[in-house]
Amino acid sequence: MLNGKKNVLLAVTGSIAAYKAADIARGFIKKGYTVTVMLTANGAKFITPMTFETLTGSKCLVDTFDRNFKYEVEHIAAAKACDLLLVAPASANVIGKIAGGIADDMVTTTILAVTSPKLIAPAMNTAMYDNPIVQDNMKKLKAYGYQFIDPAEGLLACGDTGRGKLADVEDILSVSQGILMSSEKSGALAQEIPEESEDGGTLDFEGRTVVVTAGPTQEALDPVRYITNHSSGKMGYSLAEAAAKRGAKVVLISGPTALKKPENENISFVPVVSASDMAEAVFTHFEKADILIMAAAVADYTPKTVADQKIKKADGGMTIELARTTDILGTLKDRKREGQFICGFSMETENLIENSRKKLFKKNLDIIAANSIVDPGAGFGHDTNKVTIIARDGEESLPLISKAETADRILDAIIKRVK
Repeated sequence: MLNGKKNVLLAVTGSIAAYKAADIARGFIKKGYTVTVMLTANGAKFITPMTFETLTGSKCLVDTFDRNFKYEVEHIAAAKACDLLLVAPASANVIGKIAGGIADDMVTTTILAVTSPKLIAPAMNTAMYDNPIVQDNMKKLKAYGYQFIDPAEGLLACGDTGRGKLADVEDILSVSQGILMSSEKSGALAQEIPEESEDGGTLDFEGRTVVVTAGPTQEALDPVRYITNHSSGKMGYSLAEAAAKRGAKVVLISGPTALKKPENENISFVPVVSASDMAEAVFTHFEKADILIMAAAVADYTPKTVADQKIKKADGGMTIELARTTDILGTLKDRKREGQFICGFSMETENLIENSRKKLFKKNLDIIAANSIVDPGAGFGHDTNKVTIIARDGEESLPLISKAETADRILDAIIKRVK
């Protein structure tokens, strides 16, 4: 941290999208961050160091052996001073070097010395981006804790059309700000050893209010019919019961399920039906919540009109006009107060981890449970589940285990990160 402000170390590499890095640097400055820019030799062929020095008011680092610097060991000092390393645009060449541990210029030597969160925004030709070698390099870096913001699709500078364009500047700024707001450079805070409950478990959630959502919602078409999904509510109920056993005061907001209402005196039960009901209940209880776990499968769309009488069967097809429901997490990201913790859930039929990472940052979540529905024994209706817990500081893939055990593992991940 420099001058009381969080510092972004922006690394710009040799990509035609390098000119957009000027807008990224300016965006950070407008948001009140200090920005230090590093430029590879190839990057300097697309945009000059003076551009960044004019925008940031600080020296643009290019040459590892430059004698006109204020740091004793420049790349080490820059690495220590940053709260976030952002490589944007990131070329295939630099991604490969980082993955291989190569440090042969100012950018790559500094990156290897950075211990703060690291975010990479690739930009390159579609064929290069889809090349298995590049994809393997990115997977390797993700395993080491590097975070990525996927490139956009569209017309590339080379004339090809496909994915490979640098992500939108506003998206890069938004994701970066989310990381900066959640990261703690000082490391994890020491926690007192929690007391044990009567059954031998820990009371590490004692004194905290946890709001859990569970089950599906039902969106009425008429007095008889409704649109819903396959959620059984088992995962949400397991989370509520596990949190209560660990000492929390729990508010369980549940859509219609076939499950028995929890009898634990530490669980307050709030039944809801529609997505609108769910949103209202969550907004009401979120104000006093320390932790929110959104495990419910809330409908994204609801019928635009609801018939007063049963819709009669007729020959031919039927068209139902749908309207978007309230984006609960999207609304809460602006209401979230300092210290509140939000855990989201994500279910996808494809690109589960990548789409869940995007949701983590877009919704300003602290962690997200990426819930498989394609693995046997996981997802809707089962007593077992297979989840990947994605946080801003890493990921944990859980095996196929009971939903009760999954709940405890998710709570472990939460309590480890709660301020």
